[in-house]
Amino acid sequence: MLSILGILLSLLLLMTLAYRGLNVLVLAPVMALLAVLLGREAPLLATYTQVYMVSLGGYLVKYFPLFMLGSIFGKLMGDSGSARAISQFIVARLGQQRAILAIVLSCAILTYGGVSLFVVAFAVYPIAADLFRTSGTPKRFIPGAIALGAFTFTMTALPGTPAIQNAIPMPFFGTTPFAAPALGTIGGLIMLCGGMMWLNRRARRAMQAGEGYGQHAEELNEASNSTETARATPSIALAIAPILLVIVGNYAFSKSIIPSWDTSYLSEAEYGQTELKSVLGIWAIICGLLVAICALIVLHWRRWENLKDSINRGTKDALLPIFNTASEVGYGTVIASLAAFALVRDWVLNLSPENPLISEAIAVTTLAGITGSASGGLSIALSTLGATYLQLAEQSDISPELLHRVASMASGGFDTLPHNGAVITLLAITNLTHRSSYVDIFMVAVVVPVFATVAVIILGGQFGAF
Repeated sequence: MLSILGILLSLLLLMTLAYRGLNVLVLAPVMALLAVLLGREAPLLATYTQVYMVSLGGYLVKYFPLFMLGSIFGKLMGDSGSARAISQFIVARLGQQRAILAIVLSCAILTYGGVSLFVVAFAVYPIAADLFRTSGTPKRFIPGAIALGAFTFTMTALPGTPAIQNAIPMPFFGTTPFAAPALGTIGGLIMLCGGMMWLNRRARRAMQAGEGYGQHAEELNEASNSTETARATPSIALAIAPILLVIVGNYAFSKSIIPSWDTSYLSEAEYGQTELKSVLGIWAIICGLLVAICALIVLHWRRWENLKDSINRGTKDALLPIFNTASEVGYGTVIASLAAFALVRDWVLNLSPENPLISEAIAVTTLAGITGSASGGLSIALSTLGATYLQLAEQSDISPELLHRVASMASGGFDTLPHNGAVITLLAITNLTHRSSYVDIFMVAVVVPVFATVAVIILGGQFGAF
């Protein structure tokens, strides 16, 4: 019992102190070791160096190229004037009063096209900052807009989305990424409309009260370059071409180019004795980003005032976000290694056994909240009781496609609590805090998705998968 209380206390303190602005690089390991100390289950120093740091390091090794290239890409998009060109184009079509919708749709298009949400955050932020500044919309709503477009309906609900949260249920239920397409679309529309209603209402009230974009010290250097971007703003075709290259390149490298290579060497010990499918996604994103960055540099060659400085700043800007996220991964690994976590997992997974949809949704979203990861909670839940859910569903005449869609959507509920790595990364990228922006992230990425999942469960229970 004490060990379970230790996990809950560490989780509560992690969320509370992260919300109050304490650096997660310090907070995550301290809270993980607090849970170990209270549970008296493992030696502290060994847990820190052999579990926490190994997990943190593994995440850095795997994802650092993605963060670095994504940050460089986003920085070059801003410094080339492409961000301004795109924002001006969107404003001309939607109007400045629809700045939030413009950013939400921009993020949704990119993530549904297969671009990693971290890459999207890096690439879209300069566009969002310029658009919000131009329209007078308070900057503190940028994280909520990006979260709505990248962390919700395109991640878990829309049929065919390439997000990992939509792929994990497939081997457990024998389904495809297009499982329950109509229900997924309905759930996605609930998330989009509900999130937009919240953000628009909040922003409108803030602007009516006289709040504007605000003065932000970290953007003073960027503002000093505004005369250059205004003087030589590229055409919309030239500005958007690199983003399209990311999407098309990612798809081409993952579907045809890389699979055509001879990768038999991956089976050798020198290269980790792995298979292509385990590295294909990362390789495709790396190649797609490299192609897009090279094209961005060439297409805007005459616009660079200091290309070296842009690349260097983009590289440095990637360091804090990836270390923040890796720290959260380390925390989740330590908690998952504790014996008490197995008790929590088993208790959650056996809730409402008479209705596999309800039990599955509660299990997935609770475990996602504890681990701070949608994919982590989903993987733990399905690897433990996926076969049981499938058996119960067959007995209750419930379609495996419905199980798939509910599991995927449920993973995008409580995962976005204050200690979530993507939340911390997003706030680091935008130079904002939990105190200023998390309420809106919570509403659009936790409350509304949970409501959408409940709606899909009710509709699926009444009409089945469709």
